[in-house]
Amino acid sequence: MSVRPVKLPDVGEGVAEAELIEWHVAVGDTVTPESVLASVMTDKATVEISSPVAGTVTALHGEPGDVLAVGAAFVEVDTGSTAEPEPEPQPQPEPEPEAEAQPESRSEPEPEHAVAHDERPARAHALAAPAVRARAQRLGIDLAAVTGTGSDGRVTHADLDRELAAGRSGTPLAPSSDDPVRHEPVRGVRRQIAHRLTAAWTEIPHITYVDAVDVTELQRLRSELNTRGDAVRLTLLPFIARAVVVALRDQPRLNAHYDHDNETLAVHTAVHLGIATQTDDGLRVPVVHHADARSLHELAAEIERVAGAARDGSATRAELTGSTISITSLGALGGLVTTPILNAPEVAIVGVNKIETRPVWSDGAFVPRDLMNLSCSFDHRMVDGWDAATFVQRVKRVLETPALLFV
Repeated sequence: MSVRPVKLPDVGEGVAEAELIEWHVAVGDTVTPESVLASVMTDKATVEISSPVAGTVTALHGEPGDVLAVGAAFVEVDTGSTAEPEPEPQPQPEPEPEAEAQPESRSEPEPEHAVAHDERPARAHALAAPAVRARAQRLGIDLAAVTGTGSDGRVTHADLDRELAAGRSGTPLAPSSDDPVRHEPVRGVRRQIAHRLTAAWTEIPHITYVDAVDVTELQRLRSELNTRGDAVRLTLLPFIARAVVVALRDQPRLNAHYDHDNETLAVHTAVHLGIATQTDDGLRVPVVHHADARSLHELAAEIERVAGAARDGSATRAELTGSTISITSLGALGGLVTTPILNAPEVAIVGVNKIETRPVWSDGAFVPRDLMNLSCSFDHRMVDGWDAATFVQRVKRVLETPALLFV
């Protein structure tokens, strides 16, 4: 017997550890170099680790939820020979999304994290997000029998809906009547969210500035542009993204990262907009890179693309990192006022609240106008109240006078 120890490989530049999300093999399973051993999660992305050798699994190191260091013992495989050990496994880069038309002076960053090989034999273990896997268990649906339509054959909630419609669900798990409390381990994306927000809230002194914006004319412009039959429908977000880009021309120090340990403010020339996006696994922040070089319709298309990738789990590490300022919006659920928490190490975040018709006093009478509040938070260590107010007022002016979006 020749047992080959497999260590957790480097799963991305600067990544020192990863959380074990799920084992895809068990002791006694036969594996090949195409077999996925486990899924692990870095600070932003989920990575699938493939076996570097063929053989039989003899040991697994770690339980789901454990945080493992890069280079730590991971799996042991009996190769059945005394041959020289093969090189340690290297994560395979995720296939890049189909390129969109971009200005010639830019190039999209290449993905930095690993995923499964593009081509591999079918396997019994289905790929699915933790939320999808939990729902399937509740519904009594065998994921291995479901044809996934997501990226890399992942099973999605829509696939489960089709199974239900076809009557192919099994016996759901019955709730326990003698144990009304369910204790759920906090893992994966939710654990990362908890850690990041705790650090941001406890380490960064926030200041939140709120102001009302009259978007009546902007809504008229948006409606008019959407009647022209363009392939991409314009929501409010690309207009806000464009207004943020315009406002940052006067205050570039808000488009920055603050490194408290080294007492350095890195001011970025290009604007890389983080778009807070709700997914089945929790909040993700995909990035519209080089937002300052995109037209309104290009912004709309890219926001739709990266947000969709975040929701279906296909977003690459490059698409989930590198933002310099973020926008967060709950759309019609946005409420009147929010207090957004910064996406550290950024120093500013723009919060968008819902639009509602309000009476506004004008020329001696009340008139109905479409208004919304902007709730913007700033790192008070780097951004004074005056600068925060100036920035929000600039964004407000651009949105209230839509022609300024195109100047």
